[in-house]
Amino acid sequence: MSIRTVRRGELLAFAGAVCVIVSLFVAAYEGPTAGTLDGWDTFGPAAALPLAAAGAALWLLLATLTERGTALPVAAGVWCLPLGLIAVVSALVRLLERPDHAARVCAGPWLALAGALAVLIGSWQSIRDERRSLYPPASPSPRPRP
Repeated sequence: MSIRTVRRGELLAFAGAVCVIVSLFVAAYEGPTAGTLDGWDTFGPAAALPLAAAGAALWLLLATLTERGTALPVAAGVWCLPLGLIAVVSALVRLLERPDHAARVCAGPWLALAGALAVLIGSWQSIRDERRSLYPPASPSPRPRP
């Protein structure tokens, strides 16, 4: 496990995952009839969409930290990209559509949108970054002559 293999893309995706998870517990809307609603109340079963993106971003960071090769981190980044896009669309829909005639939008939906965008941009940067200097070069021993 080496912290030196983590790039800016993975760190940005991880920060986005933290924002998405925190946004589900922060107040999202306030209304005269419903009171204060958090992310679990407003997303309902659709909370699985941003949580899937957050899980993929966490998998991207863990794969980068624990794997010696590049195949698993690249695969995690590839899966994280469409899930991040789905989370952005989900957060935008939740931001624009107010549940139960809510009068005021609080920090939760904005935090979810910022986190989903960070997951999307971080995974894109992770895939785009092709530096080889982060991984040790392969140096196989030569074969003995027959």
